[in-house]
Amino acid sequence: MPTILTTTEALAAFCEKAAGVPYVTVDTEFLRERTYFAQLCLVQMALPGTDEDDAVLIDPLANGLSLDPLYELFRNPSVVKVFHAARQDLEIFHVEGGVVPAPLFDTQVAAMVCGFGDQVGYETLVRKIAKAPLDKSSRFTDWSRRPLSEAQQDYALADVTHLRQIYEYLSRELAKSGRTHWMEEELGQLTDASSYVVEPEEAWQRLKLRNSSPKLLAIARELAAFRERMAQERNIPRSRILKDDALMELVSTKPRTLADLAKSRLLLREARKGTVAEGLVEAVNRGLETPQSDWPRLPKGRDRSALNPALADLLRVLLKAKAEESGVAAKLIASSSDLDDIASGERDGLWARGWRREVFGEDALRLLDGRIALAAEGERVRTVPVGD
Repeated sequence: MPTILTTTEALAAFCEKAAGVPYVTVDTEFLRERTYFAQLCLVQMALPGTDEDDAVLIDPLANGLSLDPLYELFRNPSVVKVFHAARQDLEIFHVEGGVVPAPLFDTQVAAMVCGFGDQVGYETLVRKIAKAPLDKSSRFTDWSRRPLSEAQQDYALADVTHLRQIYEYLSRELAKSGRTHWMEEELGQLTDASSYVVEPEEAWQRLKLRNSSPKLLAIARELAAFRERMAQERNIPRSRILKDDALMELVSTKPRTLADLAKSRLLLREARKGTVAEGLVEAVNRGLETPQSDWPRLPKGRDRSALNPALADLLRVLLKAKAEESGVAAKLIASSSDLDDIASGERDGLWARGWRREVFGEDALRLLDGRIALAAEGERVRTVPVGD
């Protein structure tokens, strides 16, 4: 059976041992269906090697256990922290401990850079690299219940033991191909702590707004900010405060009193009384009283009036050829929207920076300027310089 760490002393001893190795693999199990913030239920970790003590389960729900030794390890610059699809795990650790593990290696990102396709899953990498089956039957079990079943423990441990072989393989592939710096570019946003901070005043930007009127957007901004703050304070899903369709209804009907609010068709019963109802009415009034100079506006879309459809088609051919040549998923290099931007004369974007510029951006700009053409050569497409 796996070793389960339930005391701070045991965790500190393991982390002290981990501080002397080049990398650790990490994963978590959590619940989020009934809360705003994820409830951390389990942390799995493994060290390089195959010894029985090299992989452990850490129980953050154990009485008296502090995760401070783990957070200290996460700050250790000499130990690489290896995750697969790390974003949700990193958000949890940032909220729980105020730390973003670094240096970081995300095997999902590395796999995309190494040509395994777009958003490749862990199970696929285990099958292709570790050559092992993976039992996912415990994936959606209740991780907050104790004791953990043997099946849950085996499932959780597999998420970090196979990850060692995957990490070592992908690290070698990145080094051989000279793409380690590509990986570092991709990890920049993941390790940016600000990306895990949700500002209530910015919450309106996630709404699928049907009306772009700045006056109505001011109401939407206030309602969304109130909902976000209330959800954070009560640690419940924002939809438990106010669903999106009900929020849109309030933006349209603009209830200025509790009597007006009571006429809403879509409000949950809990939102028709008490502090929630009062907060919603106050938010609507704040939105209506927002001076015109402070009205929010939706970002303007790209000007596509100059879009050259023939050039857009050529860019799609070029992208496909470059993706096949480099062994990187086309979607990771540039989106369909990016190609339309380029065909409209746009000369900057993520596609035009860093490794993407090396792989695709330079030739895209040359095609835009008429300095290269595309030629079919058997099943391949190659670029051909165009003379002055």
